[in-house]
Amino acid sequence: MKTPFSAEASGPSAGSSSGPLSGIRVIEIGHMLMGPYCGMLLADLGAEVIKIEPPEGDIGRSISPHMIGPHNAYFASLNRSKQSVVLDLASEAGRHALAALVRDSHALITNLRPSAIQKLGLTYNRLRVHNERIVCVAMTGFGLDSPHAELPAYDYVIQALTGIMNLTGDPDGPPTKAGYSAVDNSTGMMGAVGLLAKIVEGRGGQVDIAMFDVMVSQLNYLAGAALNGGETARRHALSSHPYIVPAQLFRTRDDWLMIFITHDNFWRIFAQRVGHPEWITQPGFATMAERRVQRAIVIDALSAMFASETTQHWLDLLASSGVVVSRLASIEEALASAQVQAREMVVEIQSEAGPLKVVGNPIRIDGVRTRYDVPPLLGEHTAAWCSEVPT
Repeated sequence: MKTPFSAEASGPSAGSSSGPLSGIRVIEIGHMLMGPYCGMLLADLGAEVIKIEPPEGDIGRSISPHMIGPHNAYFASLNRSKQSVVLDLASEAGRHALAALVRDSHALITNLRPSAIQKLGLTYNRLRVHNERIVCVAMTGFGLDSPHAELPAYDYVIQALTGIMNLTGDPDGPPTKAGYSAVDNSTGMMGAVGLLAKIVEGRGGQVDIAMFDVMVSQLNYLAGAALNGGETARRHALSSHPYIVPAQLFRTRDDWLMIFITHDNFWRIFAQRVGHPEWITQPGFATMAERRVQRAIVIDALSAMFASETTQHWLDLLASSGVVVSRLASIEEALASAQVQAREMVVEIQSEAGPLKVVGNPIRIDGVRTRYDVPPLLGEHTAAWCSEVPT
């Protein structure tokens, strides 16, 4: 088996991938988003990812109403460049086939429930008999062993339990979830980091990552304020920052504008550009500390000013100032933007049914061009890897 410092791995497609993780083989036993996203990030970087699916397939194959031939858009967005092997891991034949794959793999990732992980033997303690250097990554809601380990855990639930929903939305409205799967995506990335840390170390072992822990860790400065200053985190109107003023949305005559002024030098430039030089020295306006204390007065003055002109007017006025200012874009506008095109963040994968559009990998490495392949059909590679296991 290949490690970062050893010979090539063997198998049906050994050597077919390219990238910094070429030669690293990862078994993925996951479903929907978190586990598959982790596996896809590794596949984009050149790892050979063998996706183990039950006979009925990953539920992600049927979530989206959008199809490109046999490819479900939801599944395709998370499972490109992988191989699909169908195994019934509850059967003796399935366990035997998995053991054979483990013997020649570097890592196994899963996002099943802890009880299922234990029942199916997907931990390092169970799999080390087949491969002492296997890295086992378990991404679960609350960890493999905790008071809440077996509670149902989805992105929505973790956002609710870690205070994220209570931080999001208008102060006078209900708590609000983030508009995308922030928890699942963040945990998938942490899973990839944990896996690669053990691969670099060159030793097998168990990596235990909880969605709950990941999001608590991302509270960072807000948690610091609560832990060290006794500050109660709360929602602020128009997505405003708890400490930086002004840093929020403002309504213009025709749309919205985002302003983020991080220090007093930018404030002085801003005040001059918008025709209010008096704000540079005016008590309550002059310094960040004063603006934080007099937030309501400052924001009222800025709100009246911004409402008098269009968003484009303010963008043009502040464009070359160095002040951080932006309009609001829709997802559709972002995907069609020149920035996305320049960075090749939307790519087309050619399939028999026509082009399959996916969001690209954000990691850019000199001399490496990411290869994107079609997502696998259910069980497409079972025969190649497990010729004795019926499909």
